[in-house]
Amino acid sequence: MTADRLVTELAGTAGVAVRVREPLARYTSFKVGGPADYFVEATTVRGLTACLRVVERHGVPVLLLGNGSNLLVSDQGVRGAVLRLRGEFRTVRWHGSGAEVGAAHAVSRLVREAVRRGWGGLEFAEGIPGSVGGSLVMNAGAYGSEMERVVHRVDAVTAAGETLALGREELRFSYRETRLPRGAVVTRVEMALTPETPEVADARMRAVMTRRKESQPSGHPNFGSVFRNPPGDHAGRLIEASGLKGLRVGGAEISRRHANFIVNRGGARAQDVRRLIERVCSEVESRFSVTLQTEVRFAGEWPQ
Repeated sequence: MTADRLVTELAGTAGVAVRVREPLARYTSFKVGGPADYFVEATTVRGLTACLRVVERHGVPVLLLGNGSNLLVSDQGVRGAVLRLRGEFRTVRWHGSGAEVGAAHAVSRLVREAVRRGWGGLEFAEGIPGSVGGSLVMNAGAYGSEMERVVHRVDAVTAAGETLALGREELRFSYRETRLPRGAVVTRVEMALTPETPEVADARMRAVMTRRKESQPSGHPNFGSVFRNPPGDHAGRLIEASGLKGLRVGGAEISRRHANFIVNRGGARAQDVRRLIERVCSEVESRFSVTLQTEVRFAGEWPQ
């Protein structure tokens, strides 16, 4: 099957839009990245299932974009299809024990909505830049809590276009990871929250906001935390102790405010970021015999 036939099939699918050679920098929080062969947006579950069946039939690999907050896309771009969820995947239904949230809904927006409605349990996530689906997959967390604590059920679509529902007991959570069936795309997350007075929940949320503002960089594009914390330590401490704060490659710089952040000072390329990450890993390994692992995922084709 030819690329033209793939595009024609996707363009003719209800709830799906497709663009060819779409630059990805505008869709990532770091504002870097080359083009996707096919940039596909799905607005309904029916459209998503049909889309996944089409790309599987054509043998085209799929990369789920989310909000692009923990994704480093190569300057050379991504071969295959990059999938982004919109439309009904951004909706929320509030009910007696919490909320059912579309996977594309922004986490920070959800936190504020929950606080306003008198629901507690999500305040830790204020300031997390990702989508609900991406935060689930990463089991995002901060300040002693994480997504695992509020997730009750997950709806998803398999790579073959089949829908499935996963109860909490079927989800395998670990530090910064939730293991789902291979190729599954999260569509909705049911969250079990705690009734709370808006004033109390708001105070907790604002305390988190203050901590973030005092310790994390702002004003320049970034991923959030670049590295996972190793057991019993903090990646930022190890990077700072290695004398790497402020180290710059091209337009990418290790933040002078928090060493576990890399910021785009202007004109950065993905390769600049990768070189910084490799330098950090090398220095920390050499000085402390600690192998750092990235929270940031690499996507696309990279030079050898």
